[in-house]
Amino acid sequence: MSGSALYETFVRAPLIFDHGEGSWLVTDRGERYLDFAAGIAVNSLGHSHPHLVGALTEQAAKLWHVSNLYEIPAQTRLGERLVEASFADRVFFTNSGAEALECAIKTARRYQFVEGRPERYRIITFEGAFHGRTLATIAAGGQKKYLEGFGPKVDGFDQVPFNDLDAAEKAIGPETAAILLEPVQGEGGIRDFPLQSLKRLRQLCDEHGLLLIFDEVQCGVGRTGKLFAHEWAGVAPDLMAIAKGIGGGFPMGACLATAEAAKGMTAGVHGTTFGGNPLAMAVGNAVLDVVLEPGFLDEVQRKALLFRQGLAAIADEYPGVIESVRGSGLMLGLKCAVSNTELNAALRQQHLLAVPAGDNVIRLLPPLTVTDEEIREGLERIRAGAKHVAETASATAK
Repeated sequence: MSGSALYETFVRAPLIFDHGEGSWLVTDRGERYLDFAAGIAVNSLGHSHPHLVGALTEQAAKLWHVSNLYEIPAQTRLGERLVEASFADRVFFTNSGAEALECAIKTARRYQFVEGRPERYRIITFEGAFHGRTLATIAAGGQKKYLEGFGPKVDGFDQVPFNDLDAAEKAIGPETAAILLEPVQGEGGIRDFPLQSLKRLRQLCDEHGLLLIFDEVQCGVGRTGKLFAHEWAGVAPDLMAIAKGIGGGFPMGACLATAEAAKGMTAGVHGTTFGGNPLAMAVGNAVLDVVLEPGFLDEVQRKALLFRQGLAAIADEYPGVIESVRGSGLMLGLKCAVSNTELNAALRQQHLLAVPAGDNVIRLLPPLTVTDEEIREGLERIRAGAKHVAETASATAK
């Protein structure tokens, strides 16, 4: 055998990181990178946060795994805290966002089944969505590049254009069970659903006996400046998937539900071996300790405004590189006038890490703990990257 032993499913940057400190990553050669990717919105509290490290190491010395055959007190506690802080009455813990979405999809179908409407299993989704990599979630996302080569698309998903509420209403039929969307699309290019649209979708679901499912895997857990992005609209879903930020870097997710929505999920109809294990629960509780601290989310909002204003100034300075700034909180996107991969490479040359997304966008997802000084440092590096791209384009044109 020659070459790597790994599946060749990732195009990896030629960087090896040895350790991290807050908003910084340090390579095996000692080079420091400002991390505004945060593991794709995962490292919500940065790297090596002392409270998370302490919680994990303390638990690791006691107990790693017992399975859900037994009571797990930290799981009960984290579930109760998420319920207290959200719309939900019930929580199911998973290992990933895709699993949280699978749980939400199954819960919605099961709800209609126990309501005496087993024909209702279809879910309406929106173009540009990304809901995971399982067979069901790639069908929900509907993107051809993720569906190609994996056989027939899993049935049960009807996709309409982004934010086209008339199309969504027309798509509702006798087999429709739910509507699923990301309040802020991440992979789709940092595209916010207008707050009025979220309110109208809530009304549509209520009028037609459907469940409203929010995918807050990327935009949840403080990323937009509130604990959950949908709170800005003043509406609540029936089901919600979270992951990424709730683990602060440890793999975990959760499906949150109202008691009504979850009433069909009885003993034996769903399960997980690793989900809700003591290690994950210790870290999840530690993340909430920090994020729910009074004033923390206010600080996220304040820092987000500082960051966005700085990005807007750079866009004004280099309109041939950056068309506009989009997003909310510390989930911001640069809509590029050049190839987003070109700008991303220029940012990496400035030792700043970002994440390409759909719609020719660069995602900027710094840790929620990023400091004002680090934001200013990041802005300088983004400005330098944009300047390099602009000068390169100018030289090429000559």
